[in-house]
Amino acid sequence: MRDLGAGFGYLVKGQRWAAGHGRSLGVGLLPGIITLVLYVGALVGLAYGADDFVGWATPFADDWSSPWLGLFRGCLTALVFALGLFLAVISFTAVTLLVGQPFYEKLSADVDRAESGGAAPESGLSLGRELWISARDSLRILVRVACYGVLLFALGFVPVIGQSVIPAIGFCVTGFFLTEELTAVALQRRGMELRPRLALLRSRRLLTLGFGVPLAVAFVVPLVAVFLMPGAVAGATLMVRDLLDEPDADDAPRNPDTANGDGDTPAPAPPAL
Repeated sequence: MRDLGAGFGYLVKGQRWAAGHGRSLGVGLLPGIITLVLYVGALVGLAYGADDFVGWATPFADDWSSPWLGLFRGCLTALVFALGLFLAVISFTAVTLLVGQPFYEKLSADVDRAESGGAAPESGLSLGRELWISARDSLRILVRVACYGVLLFALGFVPVIGQSVIPAIGFCVTGFFLTEELTAVALQRRGMELRPRLALLRSRRLLTLGFGVPLAVAFVVPLVAVFLMPGAVAGATLMVRDLLDEPDADDAPRNPDTANGDGDTPAPAPPAL
């Protein structure tokens, strides 16, 4: 359970880091604002068209008497919008990271340089190649999420657990894949492919959920997601550094020939008489 608190701690540290670096914060806000405008338009369109879609998809209920027809289609409309919102929360990060790839790469590299004392891993790939890899991996993640989404959507009809347990599981699924998308910014610069990234996060599931689930809850409000994204990328980079056991600037090794038992450089010996 300690990992849950540690994961949330990385999220808080990332927000503090972004808040303390105003220029990086400003640059990191731009992709989220662009994506937000696109998603708000899509969700508004879904809100207006969901009832028509449900009516088209359930012609067998046209002859049902009131109030059963209204209740049935009303519940389905709410579930369709909830599914759309669920997919929007998941894909918001992927699309924002794709739109803001150069911005977030720079932000993540700034975190690495600040923490390591000047060095930042580089993938050595061109921007076009990095965008292609990011888009390909994001599509793979979205396919996985869509499969989970369909399953959870179906289980939402089960009495009791459909209104209690299933939403909680949904947030856990969302949180895990949000963390994967955010840590991918730093891990791709280290040359790590999708499968090893997923294996790394699965090895510390509670840490991953502690970071991602609070973020998933906050991302339900898209405007909040815009402001949290720069700090989320920074926090994910900090978490990656610790997961890979990379040394901080303060952990630079000392020369054993010039250090005493306390780790300090000894005073020069007095000259011989």
